[in-house]
Amino acid sequence: MKATLRIAAAAALMAAAACAAAQDYPTKPIRLISAWTPGGANDILARALGQVISQRFGQPVVIENRPGASGTIGTAHVAQSPADGYTITLGSMPSYSTAPSMFPDLRYDPIKDLVPIAFVAIVPNVLVVNPSLPVKSVPELLAYAKANPGKLAFSSVGNGSSSHLGGELFKLMGHVDMTHVPYKGTAPALVDLVGGRVQLAFENMPALLPLINGGQLRALAVTSRARSALLPQVPTVDEAGLKGYEIGAWYMMFAPAGTPRKVIDKLNEAVNAGLQQPDIRQRLKDLGAEIVGGTPEQAADFLKRDLARWTDVIKQAHIVFN
Repeated sequence: MKATLRIAAAAALMAAAACAAAQDYPTKPIRLISAWTPGGANDILARALGQVISQRFGQPVVIENRPGASGTIGTAHVAQSPADGYTITLGSMPSYSTAPSMFPDLRYDPIKDLVPIAFVAIVPNVLVVNPSLPVKSVPELLAYAKANPGKLAFSSVGNGSSSHLGGELFKLMGHVDMTHVPYKGTAPALVDLVGGRVQLAFENMPALLPLINGGQLRALAVTSRARSALLPQVPTVDEAGLKGYEIGAWYMMFAPAGTPRKVIDKLNEAVNAGLQQPDIRQRLKDLGAEIVGGTPEQAADFLKRDLARWTDVIKQAHIVFN
């Protein structure tokens, strides 16, 4: 009986300490993991949000890039970190919605091992081609691809990314044969695209805008349901002929499962408040992002639906990750 009482008392003390720690959070720097290379959309958004959280809490937010394996290396690191709110991540589609279909030995469960903090934004992709390719529209690209089966190569920032699945959906819906060339991040993929070693891409808008505006890449279509205010002259893929085509890159902030709810709520409030700041809204708007925000529960509901959607698409399309 005495041993049982001692265990119960110890548990109560631990719970009280955890509650006090959550109440005082944060008392030291926070690590915000970007599971992708510097310079891409994830890295850009992570740095903007890190600045917001730092200003809100008066604590440094250290951005740490841990790229590789379609974002799963950095995501696994966070999933296995202490659930205290001091290691968080800006997650995106590949590491959560497609990773279970890609990696049978995945070291985390995106639903059980991580908890959403807040839904940040959705960023449309843009279908771009190297200007040397003699096409100026989606119909012309489809015609060229059909006349040259297997000769076109599209780059992506990694297997299972929105830039990868955007190309696979295009192949499936357009009935064309193209080769997928995965890279370890945005920067190396764009170097080869601009250099002509691959001919096209379905890449996130933020990284592409300077290259489109500078004439180094030609934009044929955006992958969202509606046109982008940043590229109003560019039609959607749906408008251009592939009815029902839609894909975009989403971004959510996550913490390890088991992180105290009070900590999650504090971070959620910080992110949502930051998304209302005029300078942050303008920065995200300049990236072509659609701001979302909302509760952790709303983010979790979206994640479950998106995981189910892409698991089904990958199965139906017989997509093989190489």
